[in-house]
Amino acid sequence: MDSKKYFFAVDLGATSGRTIIGTLADGRFDLEELTRFDNTLIEANGHFYWDIFALYHEIIKGLKLAHDRQIPVQSIGIDTWGCDFVYVGDDGQILRNPLAYRDPHTFGTMDRYFSEAVGKEKVYEKTGIQFMNFNSLFQIYQMRQDGNTALRNADKVLFIPDALSYMLTGKAICEYTVASTSQILNPVTKDLDEELVASLGLKRSQFGPMTVPATVIGPLTDEVQKMTGMGAVPVVAVAGHDTASAVAAVPAKDERFAYLSSGTWSLMGIETKNAIINEKSFEKNFTNEGGIEGTTRFLKNICGMWIYERCRQEWPEAKNMSHAELQQGLLECEAFRSVINPDDAMFANPDSMVGAIDRYCEQTGQPVPRTKTEYCRCIFDSLALRYRQVFTWLREFTDFDIDLLHIIGGGSMNRFLNQFTANSCGVTVLAGPQEGTAIGNIMLQAKASGDVKDIWEMRGIIANSLELQRFEPQDKDIWDKGYEKYLAVTKA
Repeated sequence: MDSKKYFFAVDLGATSGRTIIGTLADGRFDLEELTRFDNTLIEANGHFYWDIFALYHEIIKGLKLAHDRQIPVQSIGIDTWGCDFVYVGDDGQILRNPLAYRDPHTFGTMDRYFSEAVGKEKVYEKTGIQFMNFNSLFQIYQMRQDGNTALRNADKVLFIPDALSYMLTGKAICEYTVASTSQILNPVTKDLDEELVASLGLKRSQFGPMTVPATVIGPLTDEVQKMTGMGAVPVVAVAGHDTASAVAAVPAKDERFAYLSSGTWSLMGIETKNAIINEKSFEKNFTNEGGIEGTTRFLKNICGMWIYERCRQEWPEAKNMSHAELQQGLLECEAFRSVINPDDAMFANPDSMVGAIDRYCEQTGQPVPRTKTEYCRCIFDSLALRYRQVFTWLREFTDFDIDLLHIIGGGSMNRFLNQFTANSCGVTVLAGPQEGTAIGNIMLQAKASGDVKDIWEMRGIIANSLELQRFEPQDKDIWDKGYEKYLAVTKA
């Protein structure tokens, strides 16, 4: 008899998605990618949308494939990016594809919200969330100002992973970690804040019941069972926010670590028992997002590999080049020849990312990169220096010495950026797992099924199943000078 347990993970990012089978046996796990597909922004009528039905269709395809291969799926879990959401009508039907967080309709909305609804300091005091124009609070407020028809007719508001779970089960929930990205949730009360909900013209009852990770939502509907051939397989609320699932997969041995979830976004932070909400965290714009087993992910969002990937898309010859080929000769390039602030607004969603880098360099009196390799060096230098800035701030908030920086996610495979980060931050870096989000998703399903007991057993299994890459700090004097230049350029 097969003693393995098989879990079906849906991992959706801002550019692509995957369905994955995770197996657990004898204190070790393994992953197999079933399907991979694009998640493409749809531009229509002056807005950018996600195609929620296309994502649902891809999940169904993955489930059908698992059934056809006779994989005895124990449960299903879904994680996605945060902040975005779907409106559902009182007939149970989805009202329009959801707007994407990169849609520009919220530019300028924050200031209007603070002057017309709830003040900035009070919002932060209630939520402890980093101010970003696309937070759900500001998205919904702007939609209300615009007379959005879907909002006007909404019976339910479901965040993206919850909406997809709803499409599979017919059960509406509000998963804690993804709700925490909205800037509507209060991390002290562990629920949506009534005053902020009311400021949007909504009621708490329009959101599903608050649900913590590793909770069974319900079985697949009869319709989905018929389409896929599956039985009444349970869908589990994992950490619905992909970063929360990724942080759950950090193979740490104790609490004395920081993490960097490196992908389209870079998210650098620590794990704490309680939210950190004070004058300093407000000034530095740090965020307190929901973690596993009552923990808080105290972190800062940093624009990550988005800049690099957008540049790659603009270079026709790069389509047939591997990352290694594109980055060949990186170390021969002059270090810190040009540096940028990755979080400058001009890099959010420009028509041309290469053009945006050029303009930034011109405006700050720096030489414009001349080759693809010089652009890569500029991006990686700048990311590593921004990481140092945030890491320095993090150390000011902790009551312990941070011994290690764990880099997880797709960016953990970039050996240049890993070494640059170790050099810049002056700390040992352990890189891996690359598939942190999917692994966390699967481990939380295993917790729901009783196959693991807590986060530390999860992390022990992960550490036992992986070989991490270690990077030690080098070239301190060179990187100290680079950081001085970065601070001067970004301040200017």
